Amino acid sequence: MNKLWYGDNLTIMQSMKKHSVDLIYLDPPFKSDANYNLLYKNLTGKPVPEQAEAFFDTWELDAAKLEAARTMPVLMREHGVDDNYVAFWNIWISALRNSQPQLLAYLIYMVQRLLHMKSILRPTGSIYLHCDPAASHYIKVMMDGIFGHENFRNEIIWKRTGAHGGATRWGDIHDVILFYTASSKYKWNRVLQAHDPDYIDTKYRFVDKRGQYRLVVLTGPGITRGASGQPWRGYNPTDANRHWAVPKRAIQALRDEGVEIPEDLHEQLELLYQHDLIRFPERGRGGGPGVPEFKLHLEKGQPIQDMILDIPPINSQAKERLGYPTQKPIALLDRIIQASSDKGDVVFDPFCGCGTTVYSAVKNERQWIGCDIAILSIKLVREVLTERHRLVEGHHFEVDGIPVSVEQAQELFSRDAFQFQHWVVEKVGGFPMQKKVADRGIDGRMYFETKDALGEMIISVKGGKLKPSDVRDLRGVIERERSSLGGFLSLQEPSKAMRTEAAEAGFFEYNGNRYPRIQLLTVREILEEKREFHMPTRVNTKITTGQQSLPL
Repeated sequence: MNKLWYGDNLTIMQSMKKHSVDLIYLDPPFKSDANYNLLYKNLTGKPVPEQAEAFFDTWELDAAKLEAARTMPVLMREHGVDDNYVAFWNIWISALRNSQPQLLAYLIYMVQRLLHMKSILRPTGSIYLHCDPAASHYIKVMMDGIFGHENFRNEIIWKRTGAHGGATRWGDIHDVILFYTASSKYKWNRVLQAHDPDYIDTKYRFVDKRGQYRLVVLTGPGITRGASGQPWRGYNPTDANRHWAVPKRAIQALRDEGVEIPEDLHEQLELLYQHDLIRFPERGRGGGPGVPEFKLHLEKGQPIQDMILDIPPINSQAKERLGYPTQKPIALLDRIIQASSDKGDVVFDPFCGCGTTVYSAVKNERQWIGCDIAILSIKLVREVLTERHRLVEGHHFEVDGIPVSVEQAQELFSRDAFQFQHWVVEKVGGFPMQKKVADRGIDGRMYFETKDALGEMIISVKGGKLKPSDVRDLRGVIERERSSLGGFLSLQEPSKAMRTEAAEAGFFEYNGNRYPRIQLLTVREILEEKREFHMPTRVNTKITTGQQSLPL
């Protein structure tokens, strides 16, 4: 089951079986261009050129998202969303389209995916959505509609940074994690977190052979008949208008030590006394006998709380640090995974980024599925799994969605033409265009250095049938954009007429070298022959000759 997917999580979830996942954790990117750019910097040594397109922008209200918004009510009803929420969605569309179009774009993007997450989640499963306070209240309304308000469990606050002040508002130092379940019958494990040291010092001031403890009275208010109102060892609780009340933790403490517990209340009290779990004060109020007290020993920890203050963010010296801008500490995912899943359960992260959820799942002996739309993320996670965790690809986990043969590239194109375009552009080391709309003949760009300015290659991708006019169109684009070079990537082999068209475009000359102005590469040549585009030194990489392709 352990699988790393390259691709759009929406497409991937549509192929997953219903009710196949026990736990979903997602930390959807708010500014994924920042993530992509920093990943690129870490893997190549230098930052992305300023001219490069952002990899993916969930905040742009483009034509594709508007169409998705229009058809969303149908999708909602198919997934069992209440008609009242569907009506509310329609009102929201009208309200946000002009007032907050970026927020609307983000909500459309998220709702599409949350609907499918509900489908793949088992009835006993849970979902944790990690988000910024700026959008959490909007997301919560939609999650109420999708998962049911009755299945909302917690709004968890994680202190993600130290104190810092704002000139006109309170310091912004926390993230929000929304916790929902698929039903009322969900998995929940008792997980403990460390006690606050100040709490221990204040409350647990006594120490014996069992450790630190505090004293708790063994009586409750009110007079009762029967054994709970009768004297024991000289103390009569009735005289103080009280009765014996043995704490459950007192009995459990003996059970934990393997002691058999009698039914009789006085025998229980005597047993606790013989095991040094009851203390008699020398004097009570007014000089009378003191009220017996139970020694309540400090547990290993306290139950986890909805304010996470004891897990700090990753600092610059942390061993787990991977240089990813939104990387979360493994301890945070450990707590979530341990609380809401069992060993062997399937954990799914649809935005796995640098892979923290995956690494925590490995650590806690869960099965896992992680996916990301950025090939650089997949490369990073695979390297960490093999190098740090000593896992073997093909044995401990699989990588799917990244073509390693022409047949697999053809399958990717058939399944998701836009994702194919992203893959092949990144495969040759370029920057893919981010929008699924009219690209004016530009599917990606590559950059190289010249003495006077940054040079550019315009990339065009064709997965289907080819014709000579495709090359002529690319030539027109590079002339319109005043670019130095054009790269044509295709699944099919170009015809002789296409190669003639490319040759007629001439050469770009720089520093005594000549580079074909339009260059043609096929997926077969890229995968089997390791061929690359021929151009001057690529900008912002460690490469000194040629054009580096990603090793995926």
